[in-house]
Amino acid sequence: MTWTFTTSLDEFREEAGAFLAARPAENTVLLTIAHRLAESGLTVFGDRPVFGWWRAEEDGPVGGAFLQTPPFAPRLSFMPPAAAAELAVELAAAGPEFTTVTGVGGGSEAVRAFAGAWTAATGAGQSVRFDERLYRLGELADPPRPPAGRHRLAEPADRELAIRWYEEFLVEAGVELPDVPRAVDERTAAGCLHLWEDEGRPVALAGSSPILVGMSRVGPVYTPAESRGRGYGTAVTAATSAHLLARGATEVLLYTDLANPTSNSIYQQIGYLPVEDALTVDFGTA
Repeated sequence: MTWTFTTSLDEFREEAGAFLAARPAENTVLLTIAHRLAESGLTVFGDRPVFGWWRAEEDGPVGGAFLQTPPFAPRLSFMPPAAAAELAVELAAAGPEFTTVTGVGGGSEAVRAFAGAWTAATGAGQSVRFDERLYRLGELADPPRPPAGRHRLAEPADRELAIRWYEEFLVEAGVELPDVPRAVDERTAAGCLHLWEDEGRPVALAGSSPILVGMSRVGPVYTPAESRGRGYGTAVTAATSAHLLARGATEVLLYTDLANPTSNSIYQQIGYLPVEDALTVDFGTA
């Protein structure tokens, strides 16, 4: 089994692009991060990224991949657990001169294999930060209790509100996102920022990723505290999903926090079906 590492996005996409595109649901995060790096520059998330791909045999097809945009943790593609464990051992051997690994994210089986091998190789502790479930839209259904209002795309005039709601979401979710204003501006310009408004007033927000190899991912979804409990979050998610289907998406995805049974139930009510569980694990010092 062989891992190949590079700092070249072009080389990574040439070698691993077809593999990632063949399973766009399980590889959704890698596809969207690679696209953002290509569109916005290699340092859009922070330091220059590192990439890798795995082959079971030296001349065989790619069967796994990862990318890391420091200071964030490596993100794993769909891959056999043995490949994830081997990656952990090789990154530990490469040391901080190559990249600093503070955690790992991806499908649960691969992450558990990586984390176990990393702990064994380095003596570091581990703790779960996020325990999530990936959903794929089946047949879109109307919300069971549709609220008043309508969907529309965000406009430049919504910028300050969208930035504030993004920042509130990040605090509540415990997620980091560098340069929120830039992310809001880029999504607004691309038609990937959605609002639900009631009586002409925005009451909920949803983001969507660009459609890549037929796939788009909905998120974040945020309703400010004063507007919750009225179905606005469900409505903006359903409307965003319908918008993506109308634009040609064949796979519409979203992640939910498994600790939140309400969101998991709501999304299933409008047609989302489970694909796989995902973990983000943090590593402590050795």
